Amino acid sequence: MKKILLSSFLLIGAIFSAQETAAKVDTTKHWSVQGQNTLMLNQAAFSNWVGGGANNVGWLAGVNYNMTYEKGKELWENIVILGYGQNNTQGVGTRKTQDVINLSTNYGRKISKSWFVSAGASLLTQFAAGYADGNNPAAAKISNFMAPGYVNLGAGFTYRPNDNFTATLRPANARWTFVLDKDLQYQGIYGLKNNGDSSVFQFGFLGTAVYKMKLMENVTLVNSASVFSNYLDHPERLVLSYGGVLNMKINKYISSVITMDLFYDHNQIQKTQMKQTLGVGIAYNIDNGVKKSDNKDQQTWK
Repeated sequence: MKKILLSSFLLIGAIFSAQETAAKVDTTKHWSVQGQNTLMLNQAAFSNWVGGGANNVGWLAGVNYNMTYEKGKELWENIVILGYGQNNTQGVGTRKTQDVINLSTNYGRKISKSWFVSAGASLLTQFAAGYADGNNPAAAKISNFMAPGYVNLGAGFTYRPNDNFTATLRPANARWTFVLDKDLQYQGIYGLKNNGDSSVFQFGFLGTAVYKMKLMENVTLVNSASVFSNYLDHPERLVLSYGGVLNMKINKYISSVITMDLFYDHNQIQKTQMKQTLGVGIAYNIDNGVKKSDNKDQQTWK
């Protein structure tokens, strides 16, 4: 599993690096490719240490790309977020620390200065199985690839005044929750109506926003948020999510990255879910192509 995931990250990074080279040659293209490839490592070792502690080593690999095409009245934005990490602690074993697949695409046609009529789709899931009791593989399985898997398809409007802020409002949005792991189809979770069901259909309003901020030199914060309301059943039970990525660039290749994710879905658990990670390691950034904003001081995704 580790080799497959690492190979995938390296392949994606190589593809986008090739696009970066091409962008330098063709200055007439209308693509903006902004992204980051990361490999974070952490380790601790103890010998006769009276303060106590357990030897451990961990890693986290990921890619985060925003690829935007703008020409005339057309706007096409694509986001690819992949991440996976593990930690091995002596006496405890290997535990998963990060696991996400987040893909989205949105196409719009300009109707005013900063507004577009738009339509798009997204997929949110994970690579591998997750377990209760701190991701202990000996504990009960609570999630897996496409269990759950969330697929959104809808139409509405996109507001994009500059490269640093994008908001999409979809008053007509279909949302499918897939549970393709048969073991989890009989647990009464993720909103499944009957034992053995593999999906749940919802239709409602979806709002998403991405805001990029430059806090200081070499320190950036990318905020993303979404809200979904199901018209068909309990529209007051909002599905809420927030993701923050704080990137502190040390030099061209070394960065420290802190992430924070908050999530609430009544169909999962009736509590706010939180995940936070901190890592220092190799981070290769790409920032190429045409930018919408004329003010380059506002380009904070670097």
